[in-house]
Amino acid sequence: MTQHLADRAQPSGAPATSPATPSEWWRDAVIYQVYPRSFADGNGDGMGDLAGIRARLPYLAELGVDAVWLSPFYASPQADAGYDVADYRAIDPMFGDLHDADALIRDAHHLGLKVITDLVPNHSSDRHEWFRRALREGPGSPLRERYHFRPGRGTHGELPPNDWESIFGGPAWTRVDDPEGTPGEWYLHLFAPEQPDLNWDNRAVHDEFRSVLRFWLDMGVDGFRIDVAHGLVKAPGLPDMGQPGQLRLLGTDILPFFDQDGVHEIYRSWRTILDEYPTPRIGVAEAWTPTPDRTALYVRSDELHQAFNFHYLNTPWNAEELRGAIDSSLDSMRPVGAPSTWVLSNHDVVRHRTRLGGGLERARAATLLMLALPGSAYLYQGEELGLPEVTDLPDEARQDPAFFRRGAEAEGQDGLRDGCRVPIPWTPEGPSYGFGDGGSWLPQPPTWATLSVARQTGDPASTLELYRAALAARRAHAALGAGDAVRWLAAPDGVLAFRRLGADGSAVVCAVNTTATPVPVPGLLPEPGRALLTSAPLPDPGVLPGDCTVWWESL
Repeated sequence: MTQHLADRAQPSGAPATSPATPSEWWRDAVIYQVYPRSFADGNGDGMGDLAGIRARLPYLAELGVDAVWLSPFYASPQADAGYDVADYRAIDPMFGDLHDADALIRDAHHLGLKVITDLVPNHSSDRHEWFRRALREGPGSPLRERYHFRPGRGTHGELPPNDWESIFGGPAWTRVDDPEGTPGEWYLHLFAPEQPDLNWDNRAVHDEFRSVLRFWLDMGVDGFRIDVAHGLVKAPGLPDMGQPGQLRLLGTDILPFFDQDGVHEIYRSWRTILDEYPTPRIGVAEAWTPTPDRTALYVRSDELHQAFNFHYLNTPWNAEELRGAIDSSLDSMRPVGAPSTWVLSNHDVVRHRTRLGGGLERARAATLLMLALPGSAYLYQGEELGLPEVTDLPDEARQDPAFFRRGAEAEGQDGLRDGCRVPIPWTPEGPSYGFGDGGSWLPQPPTWATLSVARQTGDPASTLELYRAALAARRAHAALGAGDAVRWLAAPDGVLAFRRLGADGSAVVCAVNTTATPVPVPGLLPEPGRALLTSAPLPDPGVLPGDCTVWWESL
């Protein structure tokens, strides 16, 4: 099944190799997540693809981001939107082929953009050749040792091997028939049944993924976002949890199937591969852990480079709680020498314009706060347009596999992730607002015409131009992005205020009003100074409007 790249296509004007960038570029990088299904459709079939992404790369360069993270585009039956991988070295035909991927990487590098690809090592597709052979060959097959096959409990093996629950709802085990057709063993899947968990106690799994890493690194990718990075290693013996409602414990406890210490050996091995390459290549952990200190273990100097900051993403719009999340994030990363990361939206959560409440004004204020913090920031496609969550999709249009399992187990993921995955609007007209000529795989709200890229471009009051201005200022000012600390300032209740100092002696003060009412802010404005950027107009320079963030530059 694996595709082979024979004649490496090179776009017109692109260099033969990406420019050398020996610096630690990821430490203050702004990384833009592209969800390939929903970014741009190049062939008019209603589904986004690599050709569509490639055509829109100049937009991302103009936006001012440093890198593009691509959600999975591998060969897949698409049971979970590509997170069920059948071949890790092939592109799914719905997205293109390896020539398209090669051309995209080269064009991105020509524009000064890094490329990070998703890697899914916790589980494969049930259509992966390993798993298909494991089923055909039956119990005792060496291929079954690459997954978690176990006999069932009960008189006739009719009960699952343990009490673990799937993230998508229901038991985390599915029973298979033996080759002769009789009920046989069970296999573990922490997500959908079409996503059997790989057994990382098996050396063949380690060898395969080291090979996969090198395949894509040799293609020129600059790093990997590692899906379910906390889940690869399971506790010895796969012990029972002993309680129902286990999914409520996610992110609050170390579970026998998540955040086991054995995962760190894997990432130390991967780091040696990343370090083999002459230009910096990085690993980014999607790791749900109980505390920021546990997250920091994934980014020690001999492991990965970044870890997603889910503790910050899950913090409500409250000054005291935000300050606590910022402090704990910075404090946990500082001892291991890794940058903090900040994120407000992604393909698995409700868009922050909707999730935080308060509408577009609050979303804009939250963005300027995030972009003023030291470290690396992640943006999710469409947030720069101020897109809200689509909450009224008809049931027949939904494709999230968790949606179809909700009736069986209410504790599973809510199944409503399609609302943040609706294809983004590029123009105010056309069958899919410029997404493509053949419509859209999920219906787009008619109000999105006014939120399109074309409609917002050049409008100084638009959210798109706010993002462009913020990213330009972040690049221009040494006091933004870099570093590992903030200097908190006294501020009224409901207001956050801090100073950022640059290595060149420059300073920026950020003030955030998390309340809905204007607040006087005497003493916060630097003297002399000027407002560098505001998320909302400032009718009175001594008053901070509700749900507003201001950057002041000290002169």
